Amino acid sequence: MSSIKIIKPGLFTTIQDSGRMGFQRYGMPVAGAMDNFSFRIANILVGNDQYEAVLETTFMGPTIEIGFDGFIAITGANMSPKLNGKDIKMWRSIQVNKGDQLTLSGSSEGLRSYIAFGGGLAVPEIMDSKSTYVRGSLGGFKGRKLQEGDEIPIDTSKSKAEPGKYISPGYIPRYSKTNVVRVVLGPQDDHFPSEAIDTFLNSEYNITAEADGMGYRLEGPKLTHIKGPDIISDGIVFGSVQVPGHGSPIVMMADRQTTGGYTKIATVIWADLPTMAQMGPGDSIRFQSVSIEEAQEILEQYEQTIDDIKYRVENSNIIQEETKVYNVTINRL
Repeated sequence: MSSIKIIKPGLFTTIQDSGRMGFQRYGMPVAGAMDNFSFRIANILVGNDQYEAVLETTFMGPTIEIGFDGFIAITGANMSPKLNGKDIKMWRSIQVNKGDQLTLSGSSEGLRSYIAFGGGLAVPEIMDSKSTYVRGSLGGFKGRKLQEGDEIPIDTSKSKAEPGKYISPGYIPRYSKTNVVRVVLGPQDDHFPSEAIDTFLNSEYNITAEADGMGYRLEGPKLTHIKGPDIISDGIVFGSVQVPGHGSPIVMMADRQTTGGYTKIATVIWADLPTMAQMGPGDSIRFQSVSIEEAQEILEQYEQTIDDIKYRVENSNIIQEETKVYNVTINRL
């Protein structure tokens, strides 16, 4: 079987897919890719199932020796990727050959990049997922972030990748250090006075250095409680905004624990979690409240966008043929 070899691992490079769905009731965190959009598009570009495992790299990318002839795609944060020392484009399929060296450097925009390989990463599934849960030493490659010398198998026999696949520039997200993030209030917003809700929705919060795959601690105006902050522990979802007794919000992310005993003032909507995933320490957030119905409509639009991208990538040859412009000369008799 083909493989890739890690020459330099970067700051924090792991194997991730969509995570361990359905096991939280047993105390197993979901984990999975932080940026759902970039992760799925990378796979679509190389013809994989959109939830196939990829490499997720944070802030500083890896150097990888390619051990196969095939295709890769890189999405997410711009880490100035190079193949054999030459710049290559992101958000498209890239042909690679055995012996090539892929290098990603420090991020100039965004925080996390995703590298998909045509055919997928051939690591074992644990609880229906290949994702790495580092705190539990589970999944991915030996349950840890990648290290120098690691060799990861690639199942190129399953590859459906083709050259020249790309997404239109209009679909490519731009990453800002200041963002408005939409939330649905609750489930414990009734534990806060109206003044605290107003403060939460009308203030700027900065992401602190205490930010990782488990959660982002925010710095800004403190939020007071009328009940709590402790509650009977209940479930935590990706995007839950906990407010402990110190009054500083914490946005729970992909590696969050399964349950928690602090009040949750709001929940970041699914479609805005990729925005959060590409933000880091020092970046600033403002929260905007939307209704559950609005959040559902936004999610439908988000999924429709991914479906549109997938259709265009898979049918790019047909679309290009349909949009050709022909010059016709008519000779009058």
